[in-house]
Amino acid sequence: MKSQVRHYRGNQASVTFDTHRCIHSEVCVRGLPQVFDVSRRPWILPDEADPKRLERVVLGCPTGALRMAPPSEQKVEKGAAAAATVLPEEPRKKNSASITPDGPYYVRGNLEIEETPGAEVLEDTRVAFCRCGHSENKPLCDQSHERVGFRCEAAVTPGSEPAPVADEAAAVRFTPFPNGALAFRGPLTISGRGGARVTLDQGKLCRCGHSKNRPLCDGSHREAGFRAP
Repeated sequence: MKSQVRHYRGNQASVTFDTHRCIHSEVCVRGLPQVFDVSRRPWILPDEADPKRLERVVLGCPTGALRMAPPSEQKVEKGAAAAATVLPEEPRKKNSASITPDGPYYVRGNLEIEETPGAEVLEDTRVAFCRCGHSENKPLCDQSHERVGFRCEAAVTPGSEPAPVADEAAAVRFTPFPNGALAFRGPLTISGRGGARVTLDQGKLCRCGHSKNRPLCDGSHREAGFRAP
C-alpha cells in the first residue's frame, strides 16, 4: 500500500494527511471549512478550531487519510519521524463495513491488514477498501471507481445466512488474495442499501466488481481476468 504522509502542525493540535488514502469524501471540508480549505496553502490550519471539534471531524474521515497528531510544542522522541507520529485511536466496539453505491467498502473497527498472505500485519481503525478492481493502491481505494465509471448498488444479498459470532469485539483480519477476493476472519457487520445487514465471522469480499453475490465473492474474478498480484 502506498503512503505519503504530510504533517500540519498547530499549537493546540496537529494533523497528519496521507495523500494516497484520500478519495475526496469531503467530510473534512464540510465539517470544518475554516480548518480544511483546498483553495489555500497550507490547506490545513489545525489551530482554526477547538481541538475537540477538530478531533471529531478528523475521526469522521472514512478512509483514515486524516489523523490527529501531537501539538507542535510537544516533543517527539529522538529519532522518530514527526510525519509518522499520530495519536492512538480507540476502535469502535463492533467492526463494520459499509458498502457505498458505486464506491468502496468503508470499514471501521479493530482492524488488521495483511497486504499479502503471511505478510506483516498492519493495525488500523479506518480504511476504504477498493471494490471496483481498478485501484492502483490495492487493497485500498484510490477513487478509480469514478475514473472507470464503476456502477454497483450498495446491496447485501437477501437471505445471507449469518455465521455464529463468538466475540463481536475481537479484531478482524483482512487478507487480499492474489488475483482474488479480500478475505476476512473475525467478526464483521456488513451493511448496505435500505439498512440491510449481515454479521459474519469470516468470509470473502468481492474486489473485482463482477460478483453476482455482492458483497461476497463468487469466483467471478477468474472469468473477468482480474489481476491484483
